[in-house]
Amino acid sequence: MSSAWSDPAGDGPHIRVGETLWPVRLVHHARSRRYKLIFDGARGELRLTLPRRASAVRALKWANEQQEWLSEQVGKSVAPVLVVPGTAIPYRGADHRIDWIAGAPRAVRMAEGRLSLGGPAETVGRRLERWLKAQALDLMAAESREIAAHAGLRVGRIGIGDPRSRWGSCTHDGDLRYSWRLILAPDHVRRATVAHEVAHLRHMDHGADFHALVDRLHDGDVGAARAWLRREGRGLHRYRFG
Repeated sequence: MSSAWSDPAGDGPHIRVGETLWPVRLVHHARSRRYKLIFDGARGELRLTLPRRASAVRALKWANEQQEWLSEQVGKSVAPVLVVPGTAIPYRGADHRIDWIAGAPRAVRMAEGRLSLGGPAETVGRRLERWLKAQALDLMAAESREIAAHAGLRVGRIGIGDPRSRWGSCTHDGDLRYSWRLILAPDHVRRATVAHEVAHLRHMDHGADFHALVDRLHDGDVGAARAWLRREGRGLHRYRFG
């Protein structure tokens, strides 16, 4: 293995910056004539673009040599967390330890601050991500319809994704879409986001009437929820599930 990078748990190349390993996403581009390294703070990863036929090992060696630039960039961000057995991740705002037992059922079970599951160790992260996404969709779909019914509004389709720059969206047709990572946040933060998007079913702008409706629909402090997302939201993207 090259000294320039490592591949922990088979999760792809990483570059060490200081004491932290940062994941690297390799992008082979037909029109690229040179290496290009970008730090994606929202995803907590480095993106290395290289010519289509270029050697990945040589490109990673070059990227590893950019330590001064790397230190400056990653110093402004939160280190990524690779989700493996023993990792603690937030679920609805509370930390839960991943408890893997080889002979246990593959399905995720939650109890006493633990997320327990069996099955192959190398797929723990991916299976947990699928479980979290299913939990997020079920919960936010139910909350969306509940809040919309309270306001006499009709909801279209409801879906989830993993956008970098927004926590939710609403279309003119009444379809709602949320970041699945809201399931990691405290309940009041998630519900405030749902109320925000449901309010867009009536007001597609961010005027005074819109904000007044959000305040009526949310059963908590909207300002506190927004402040939490501004302060802590980027950290929800640092969890990498493989």
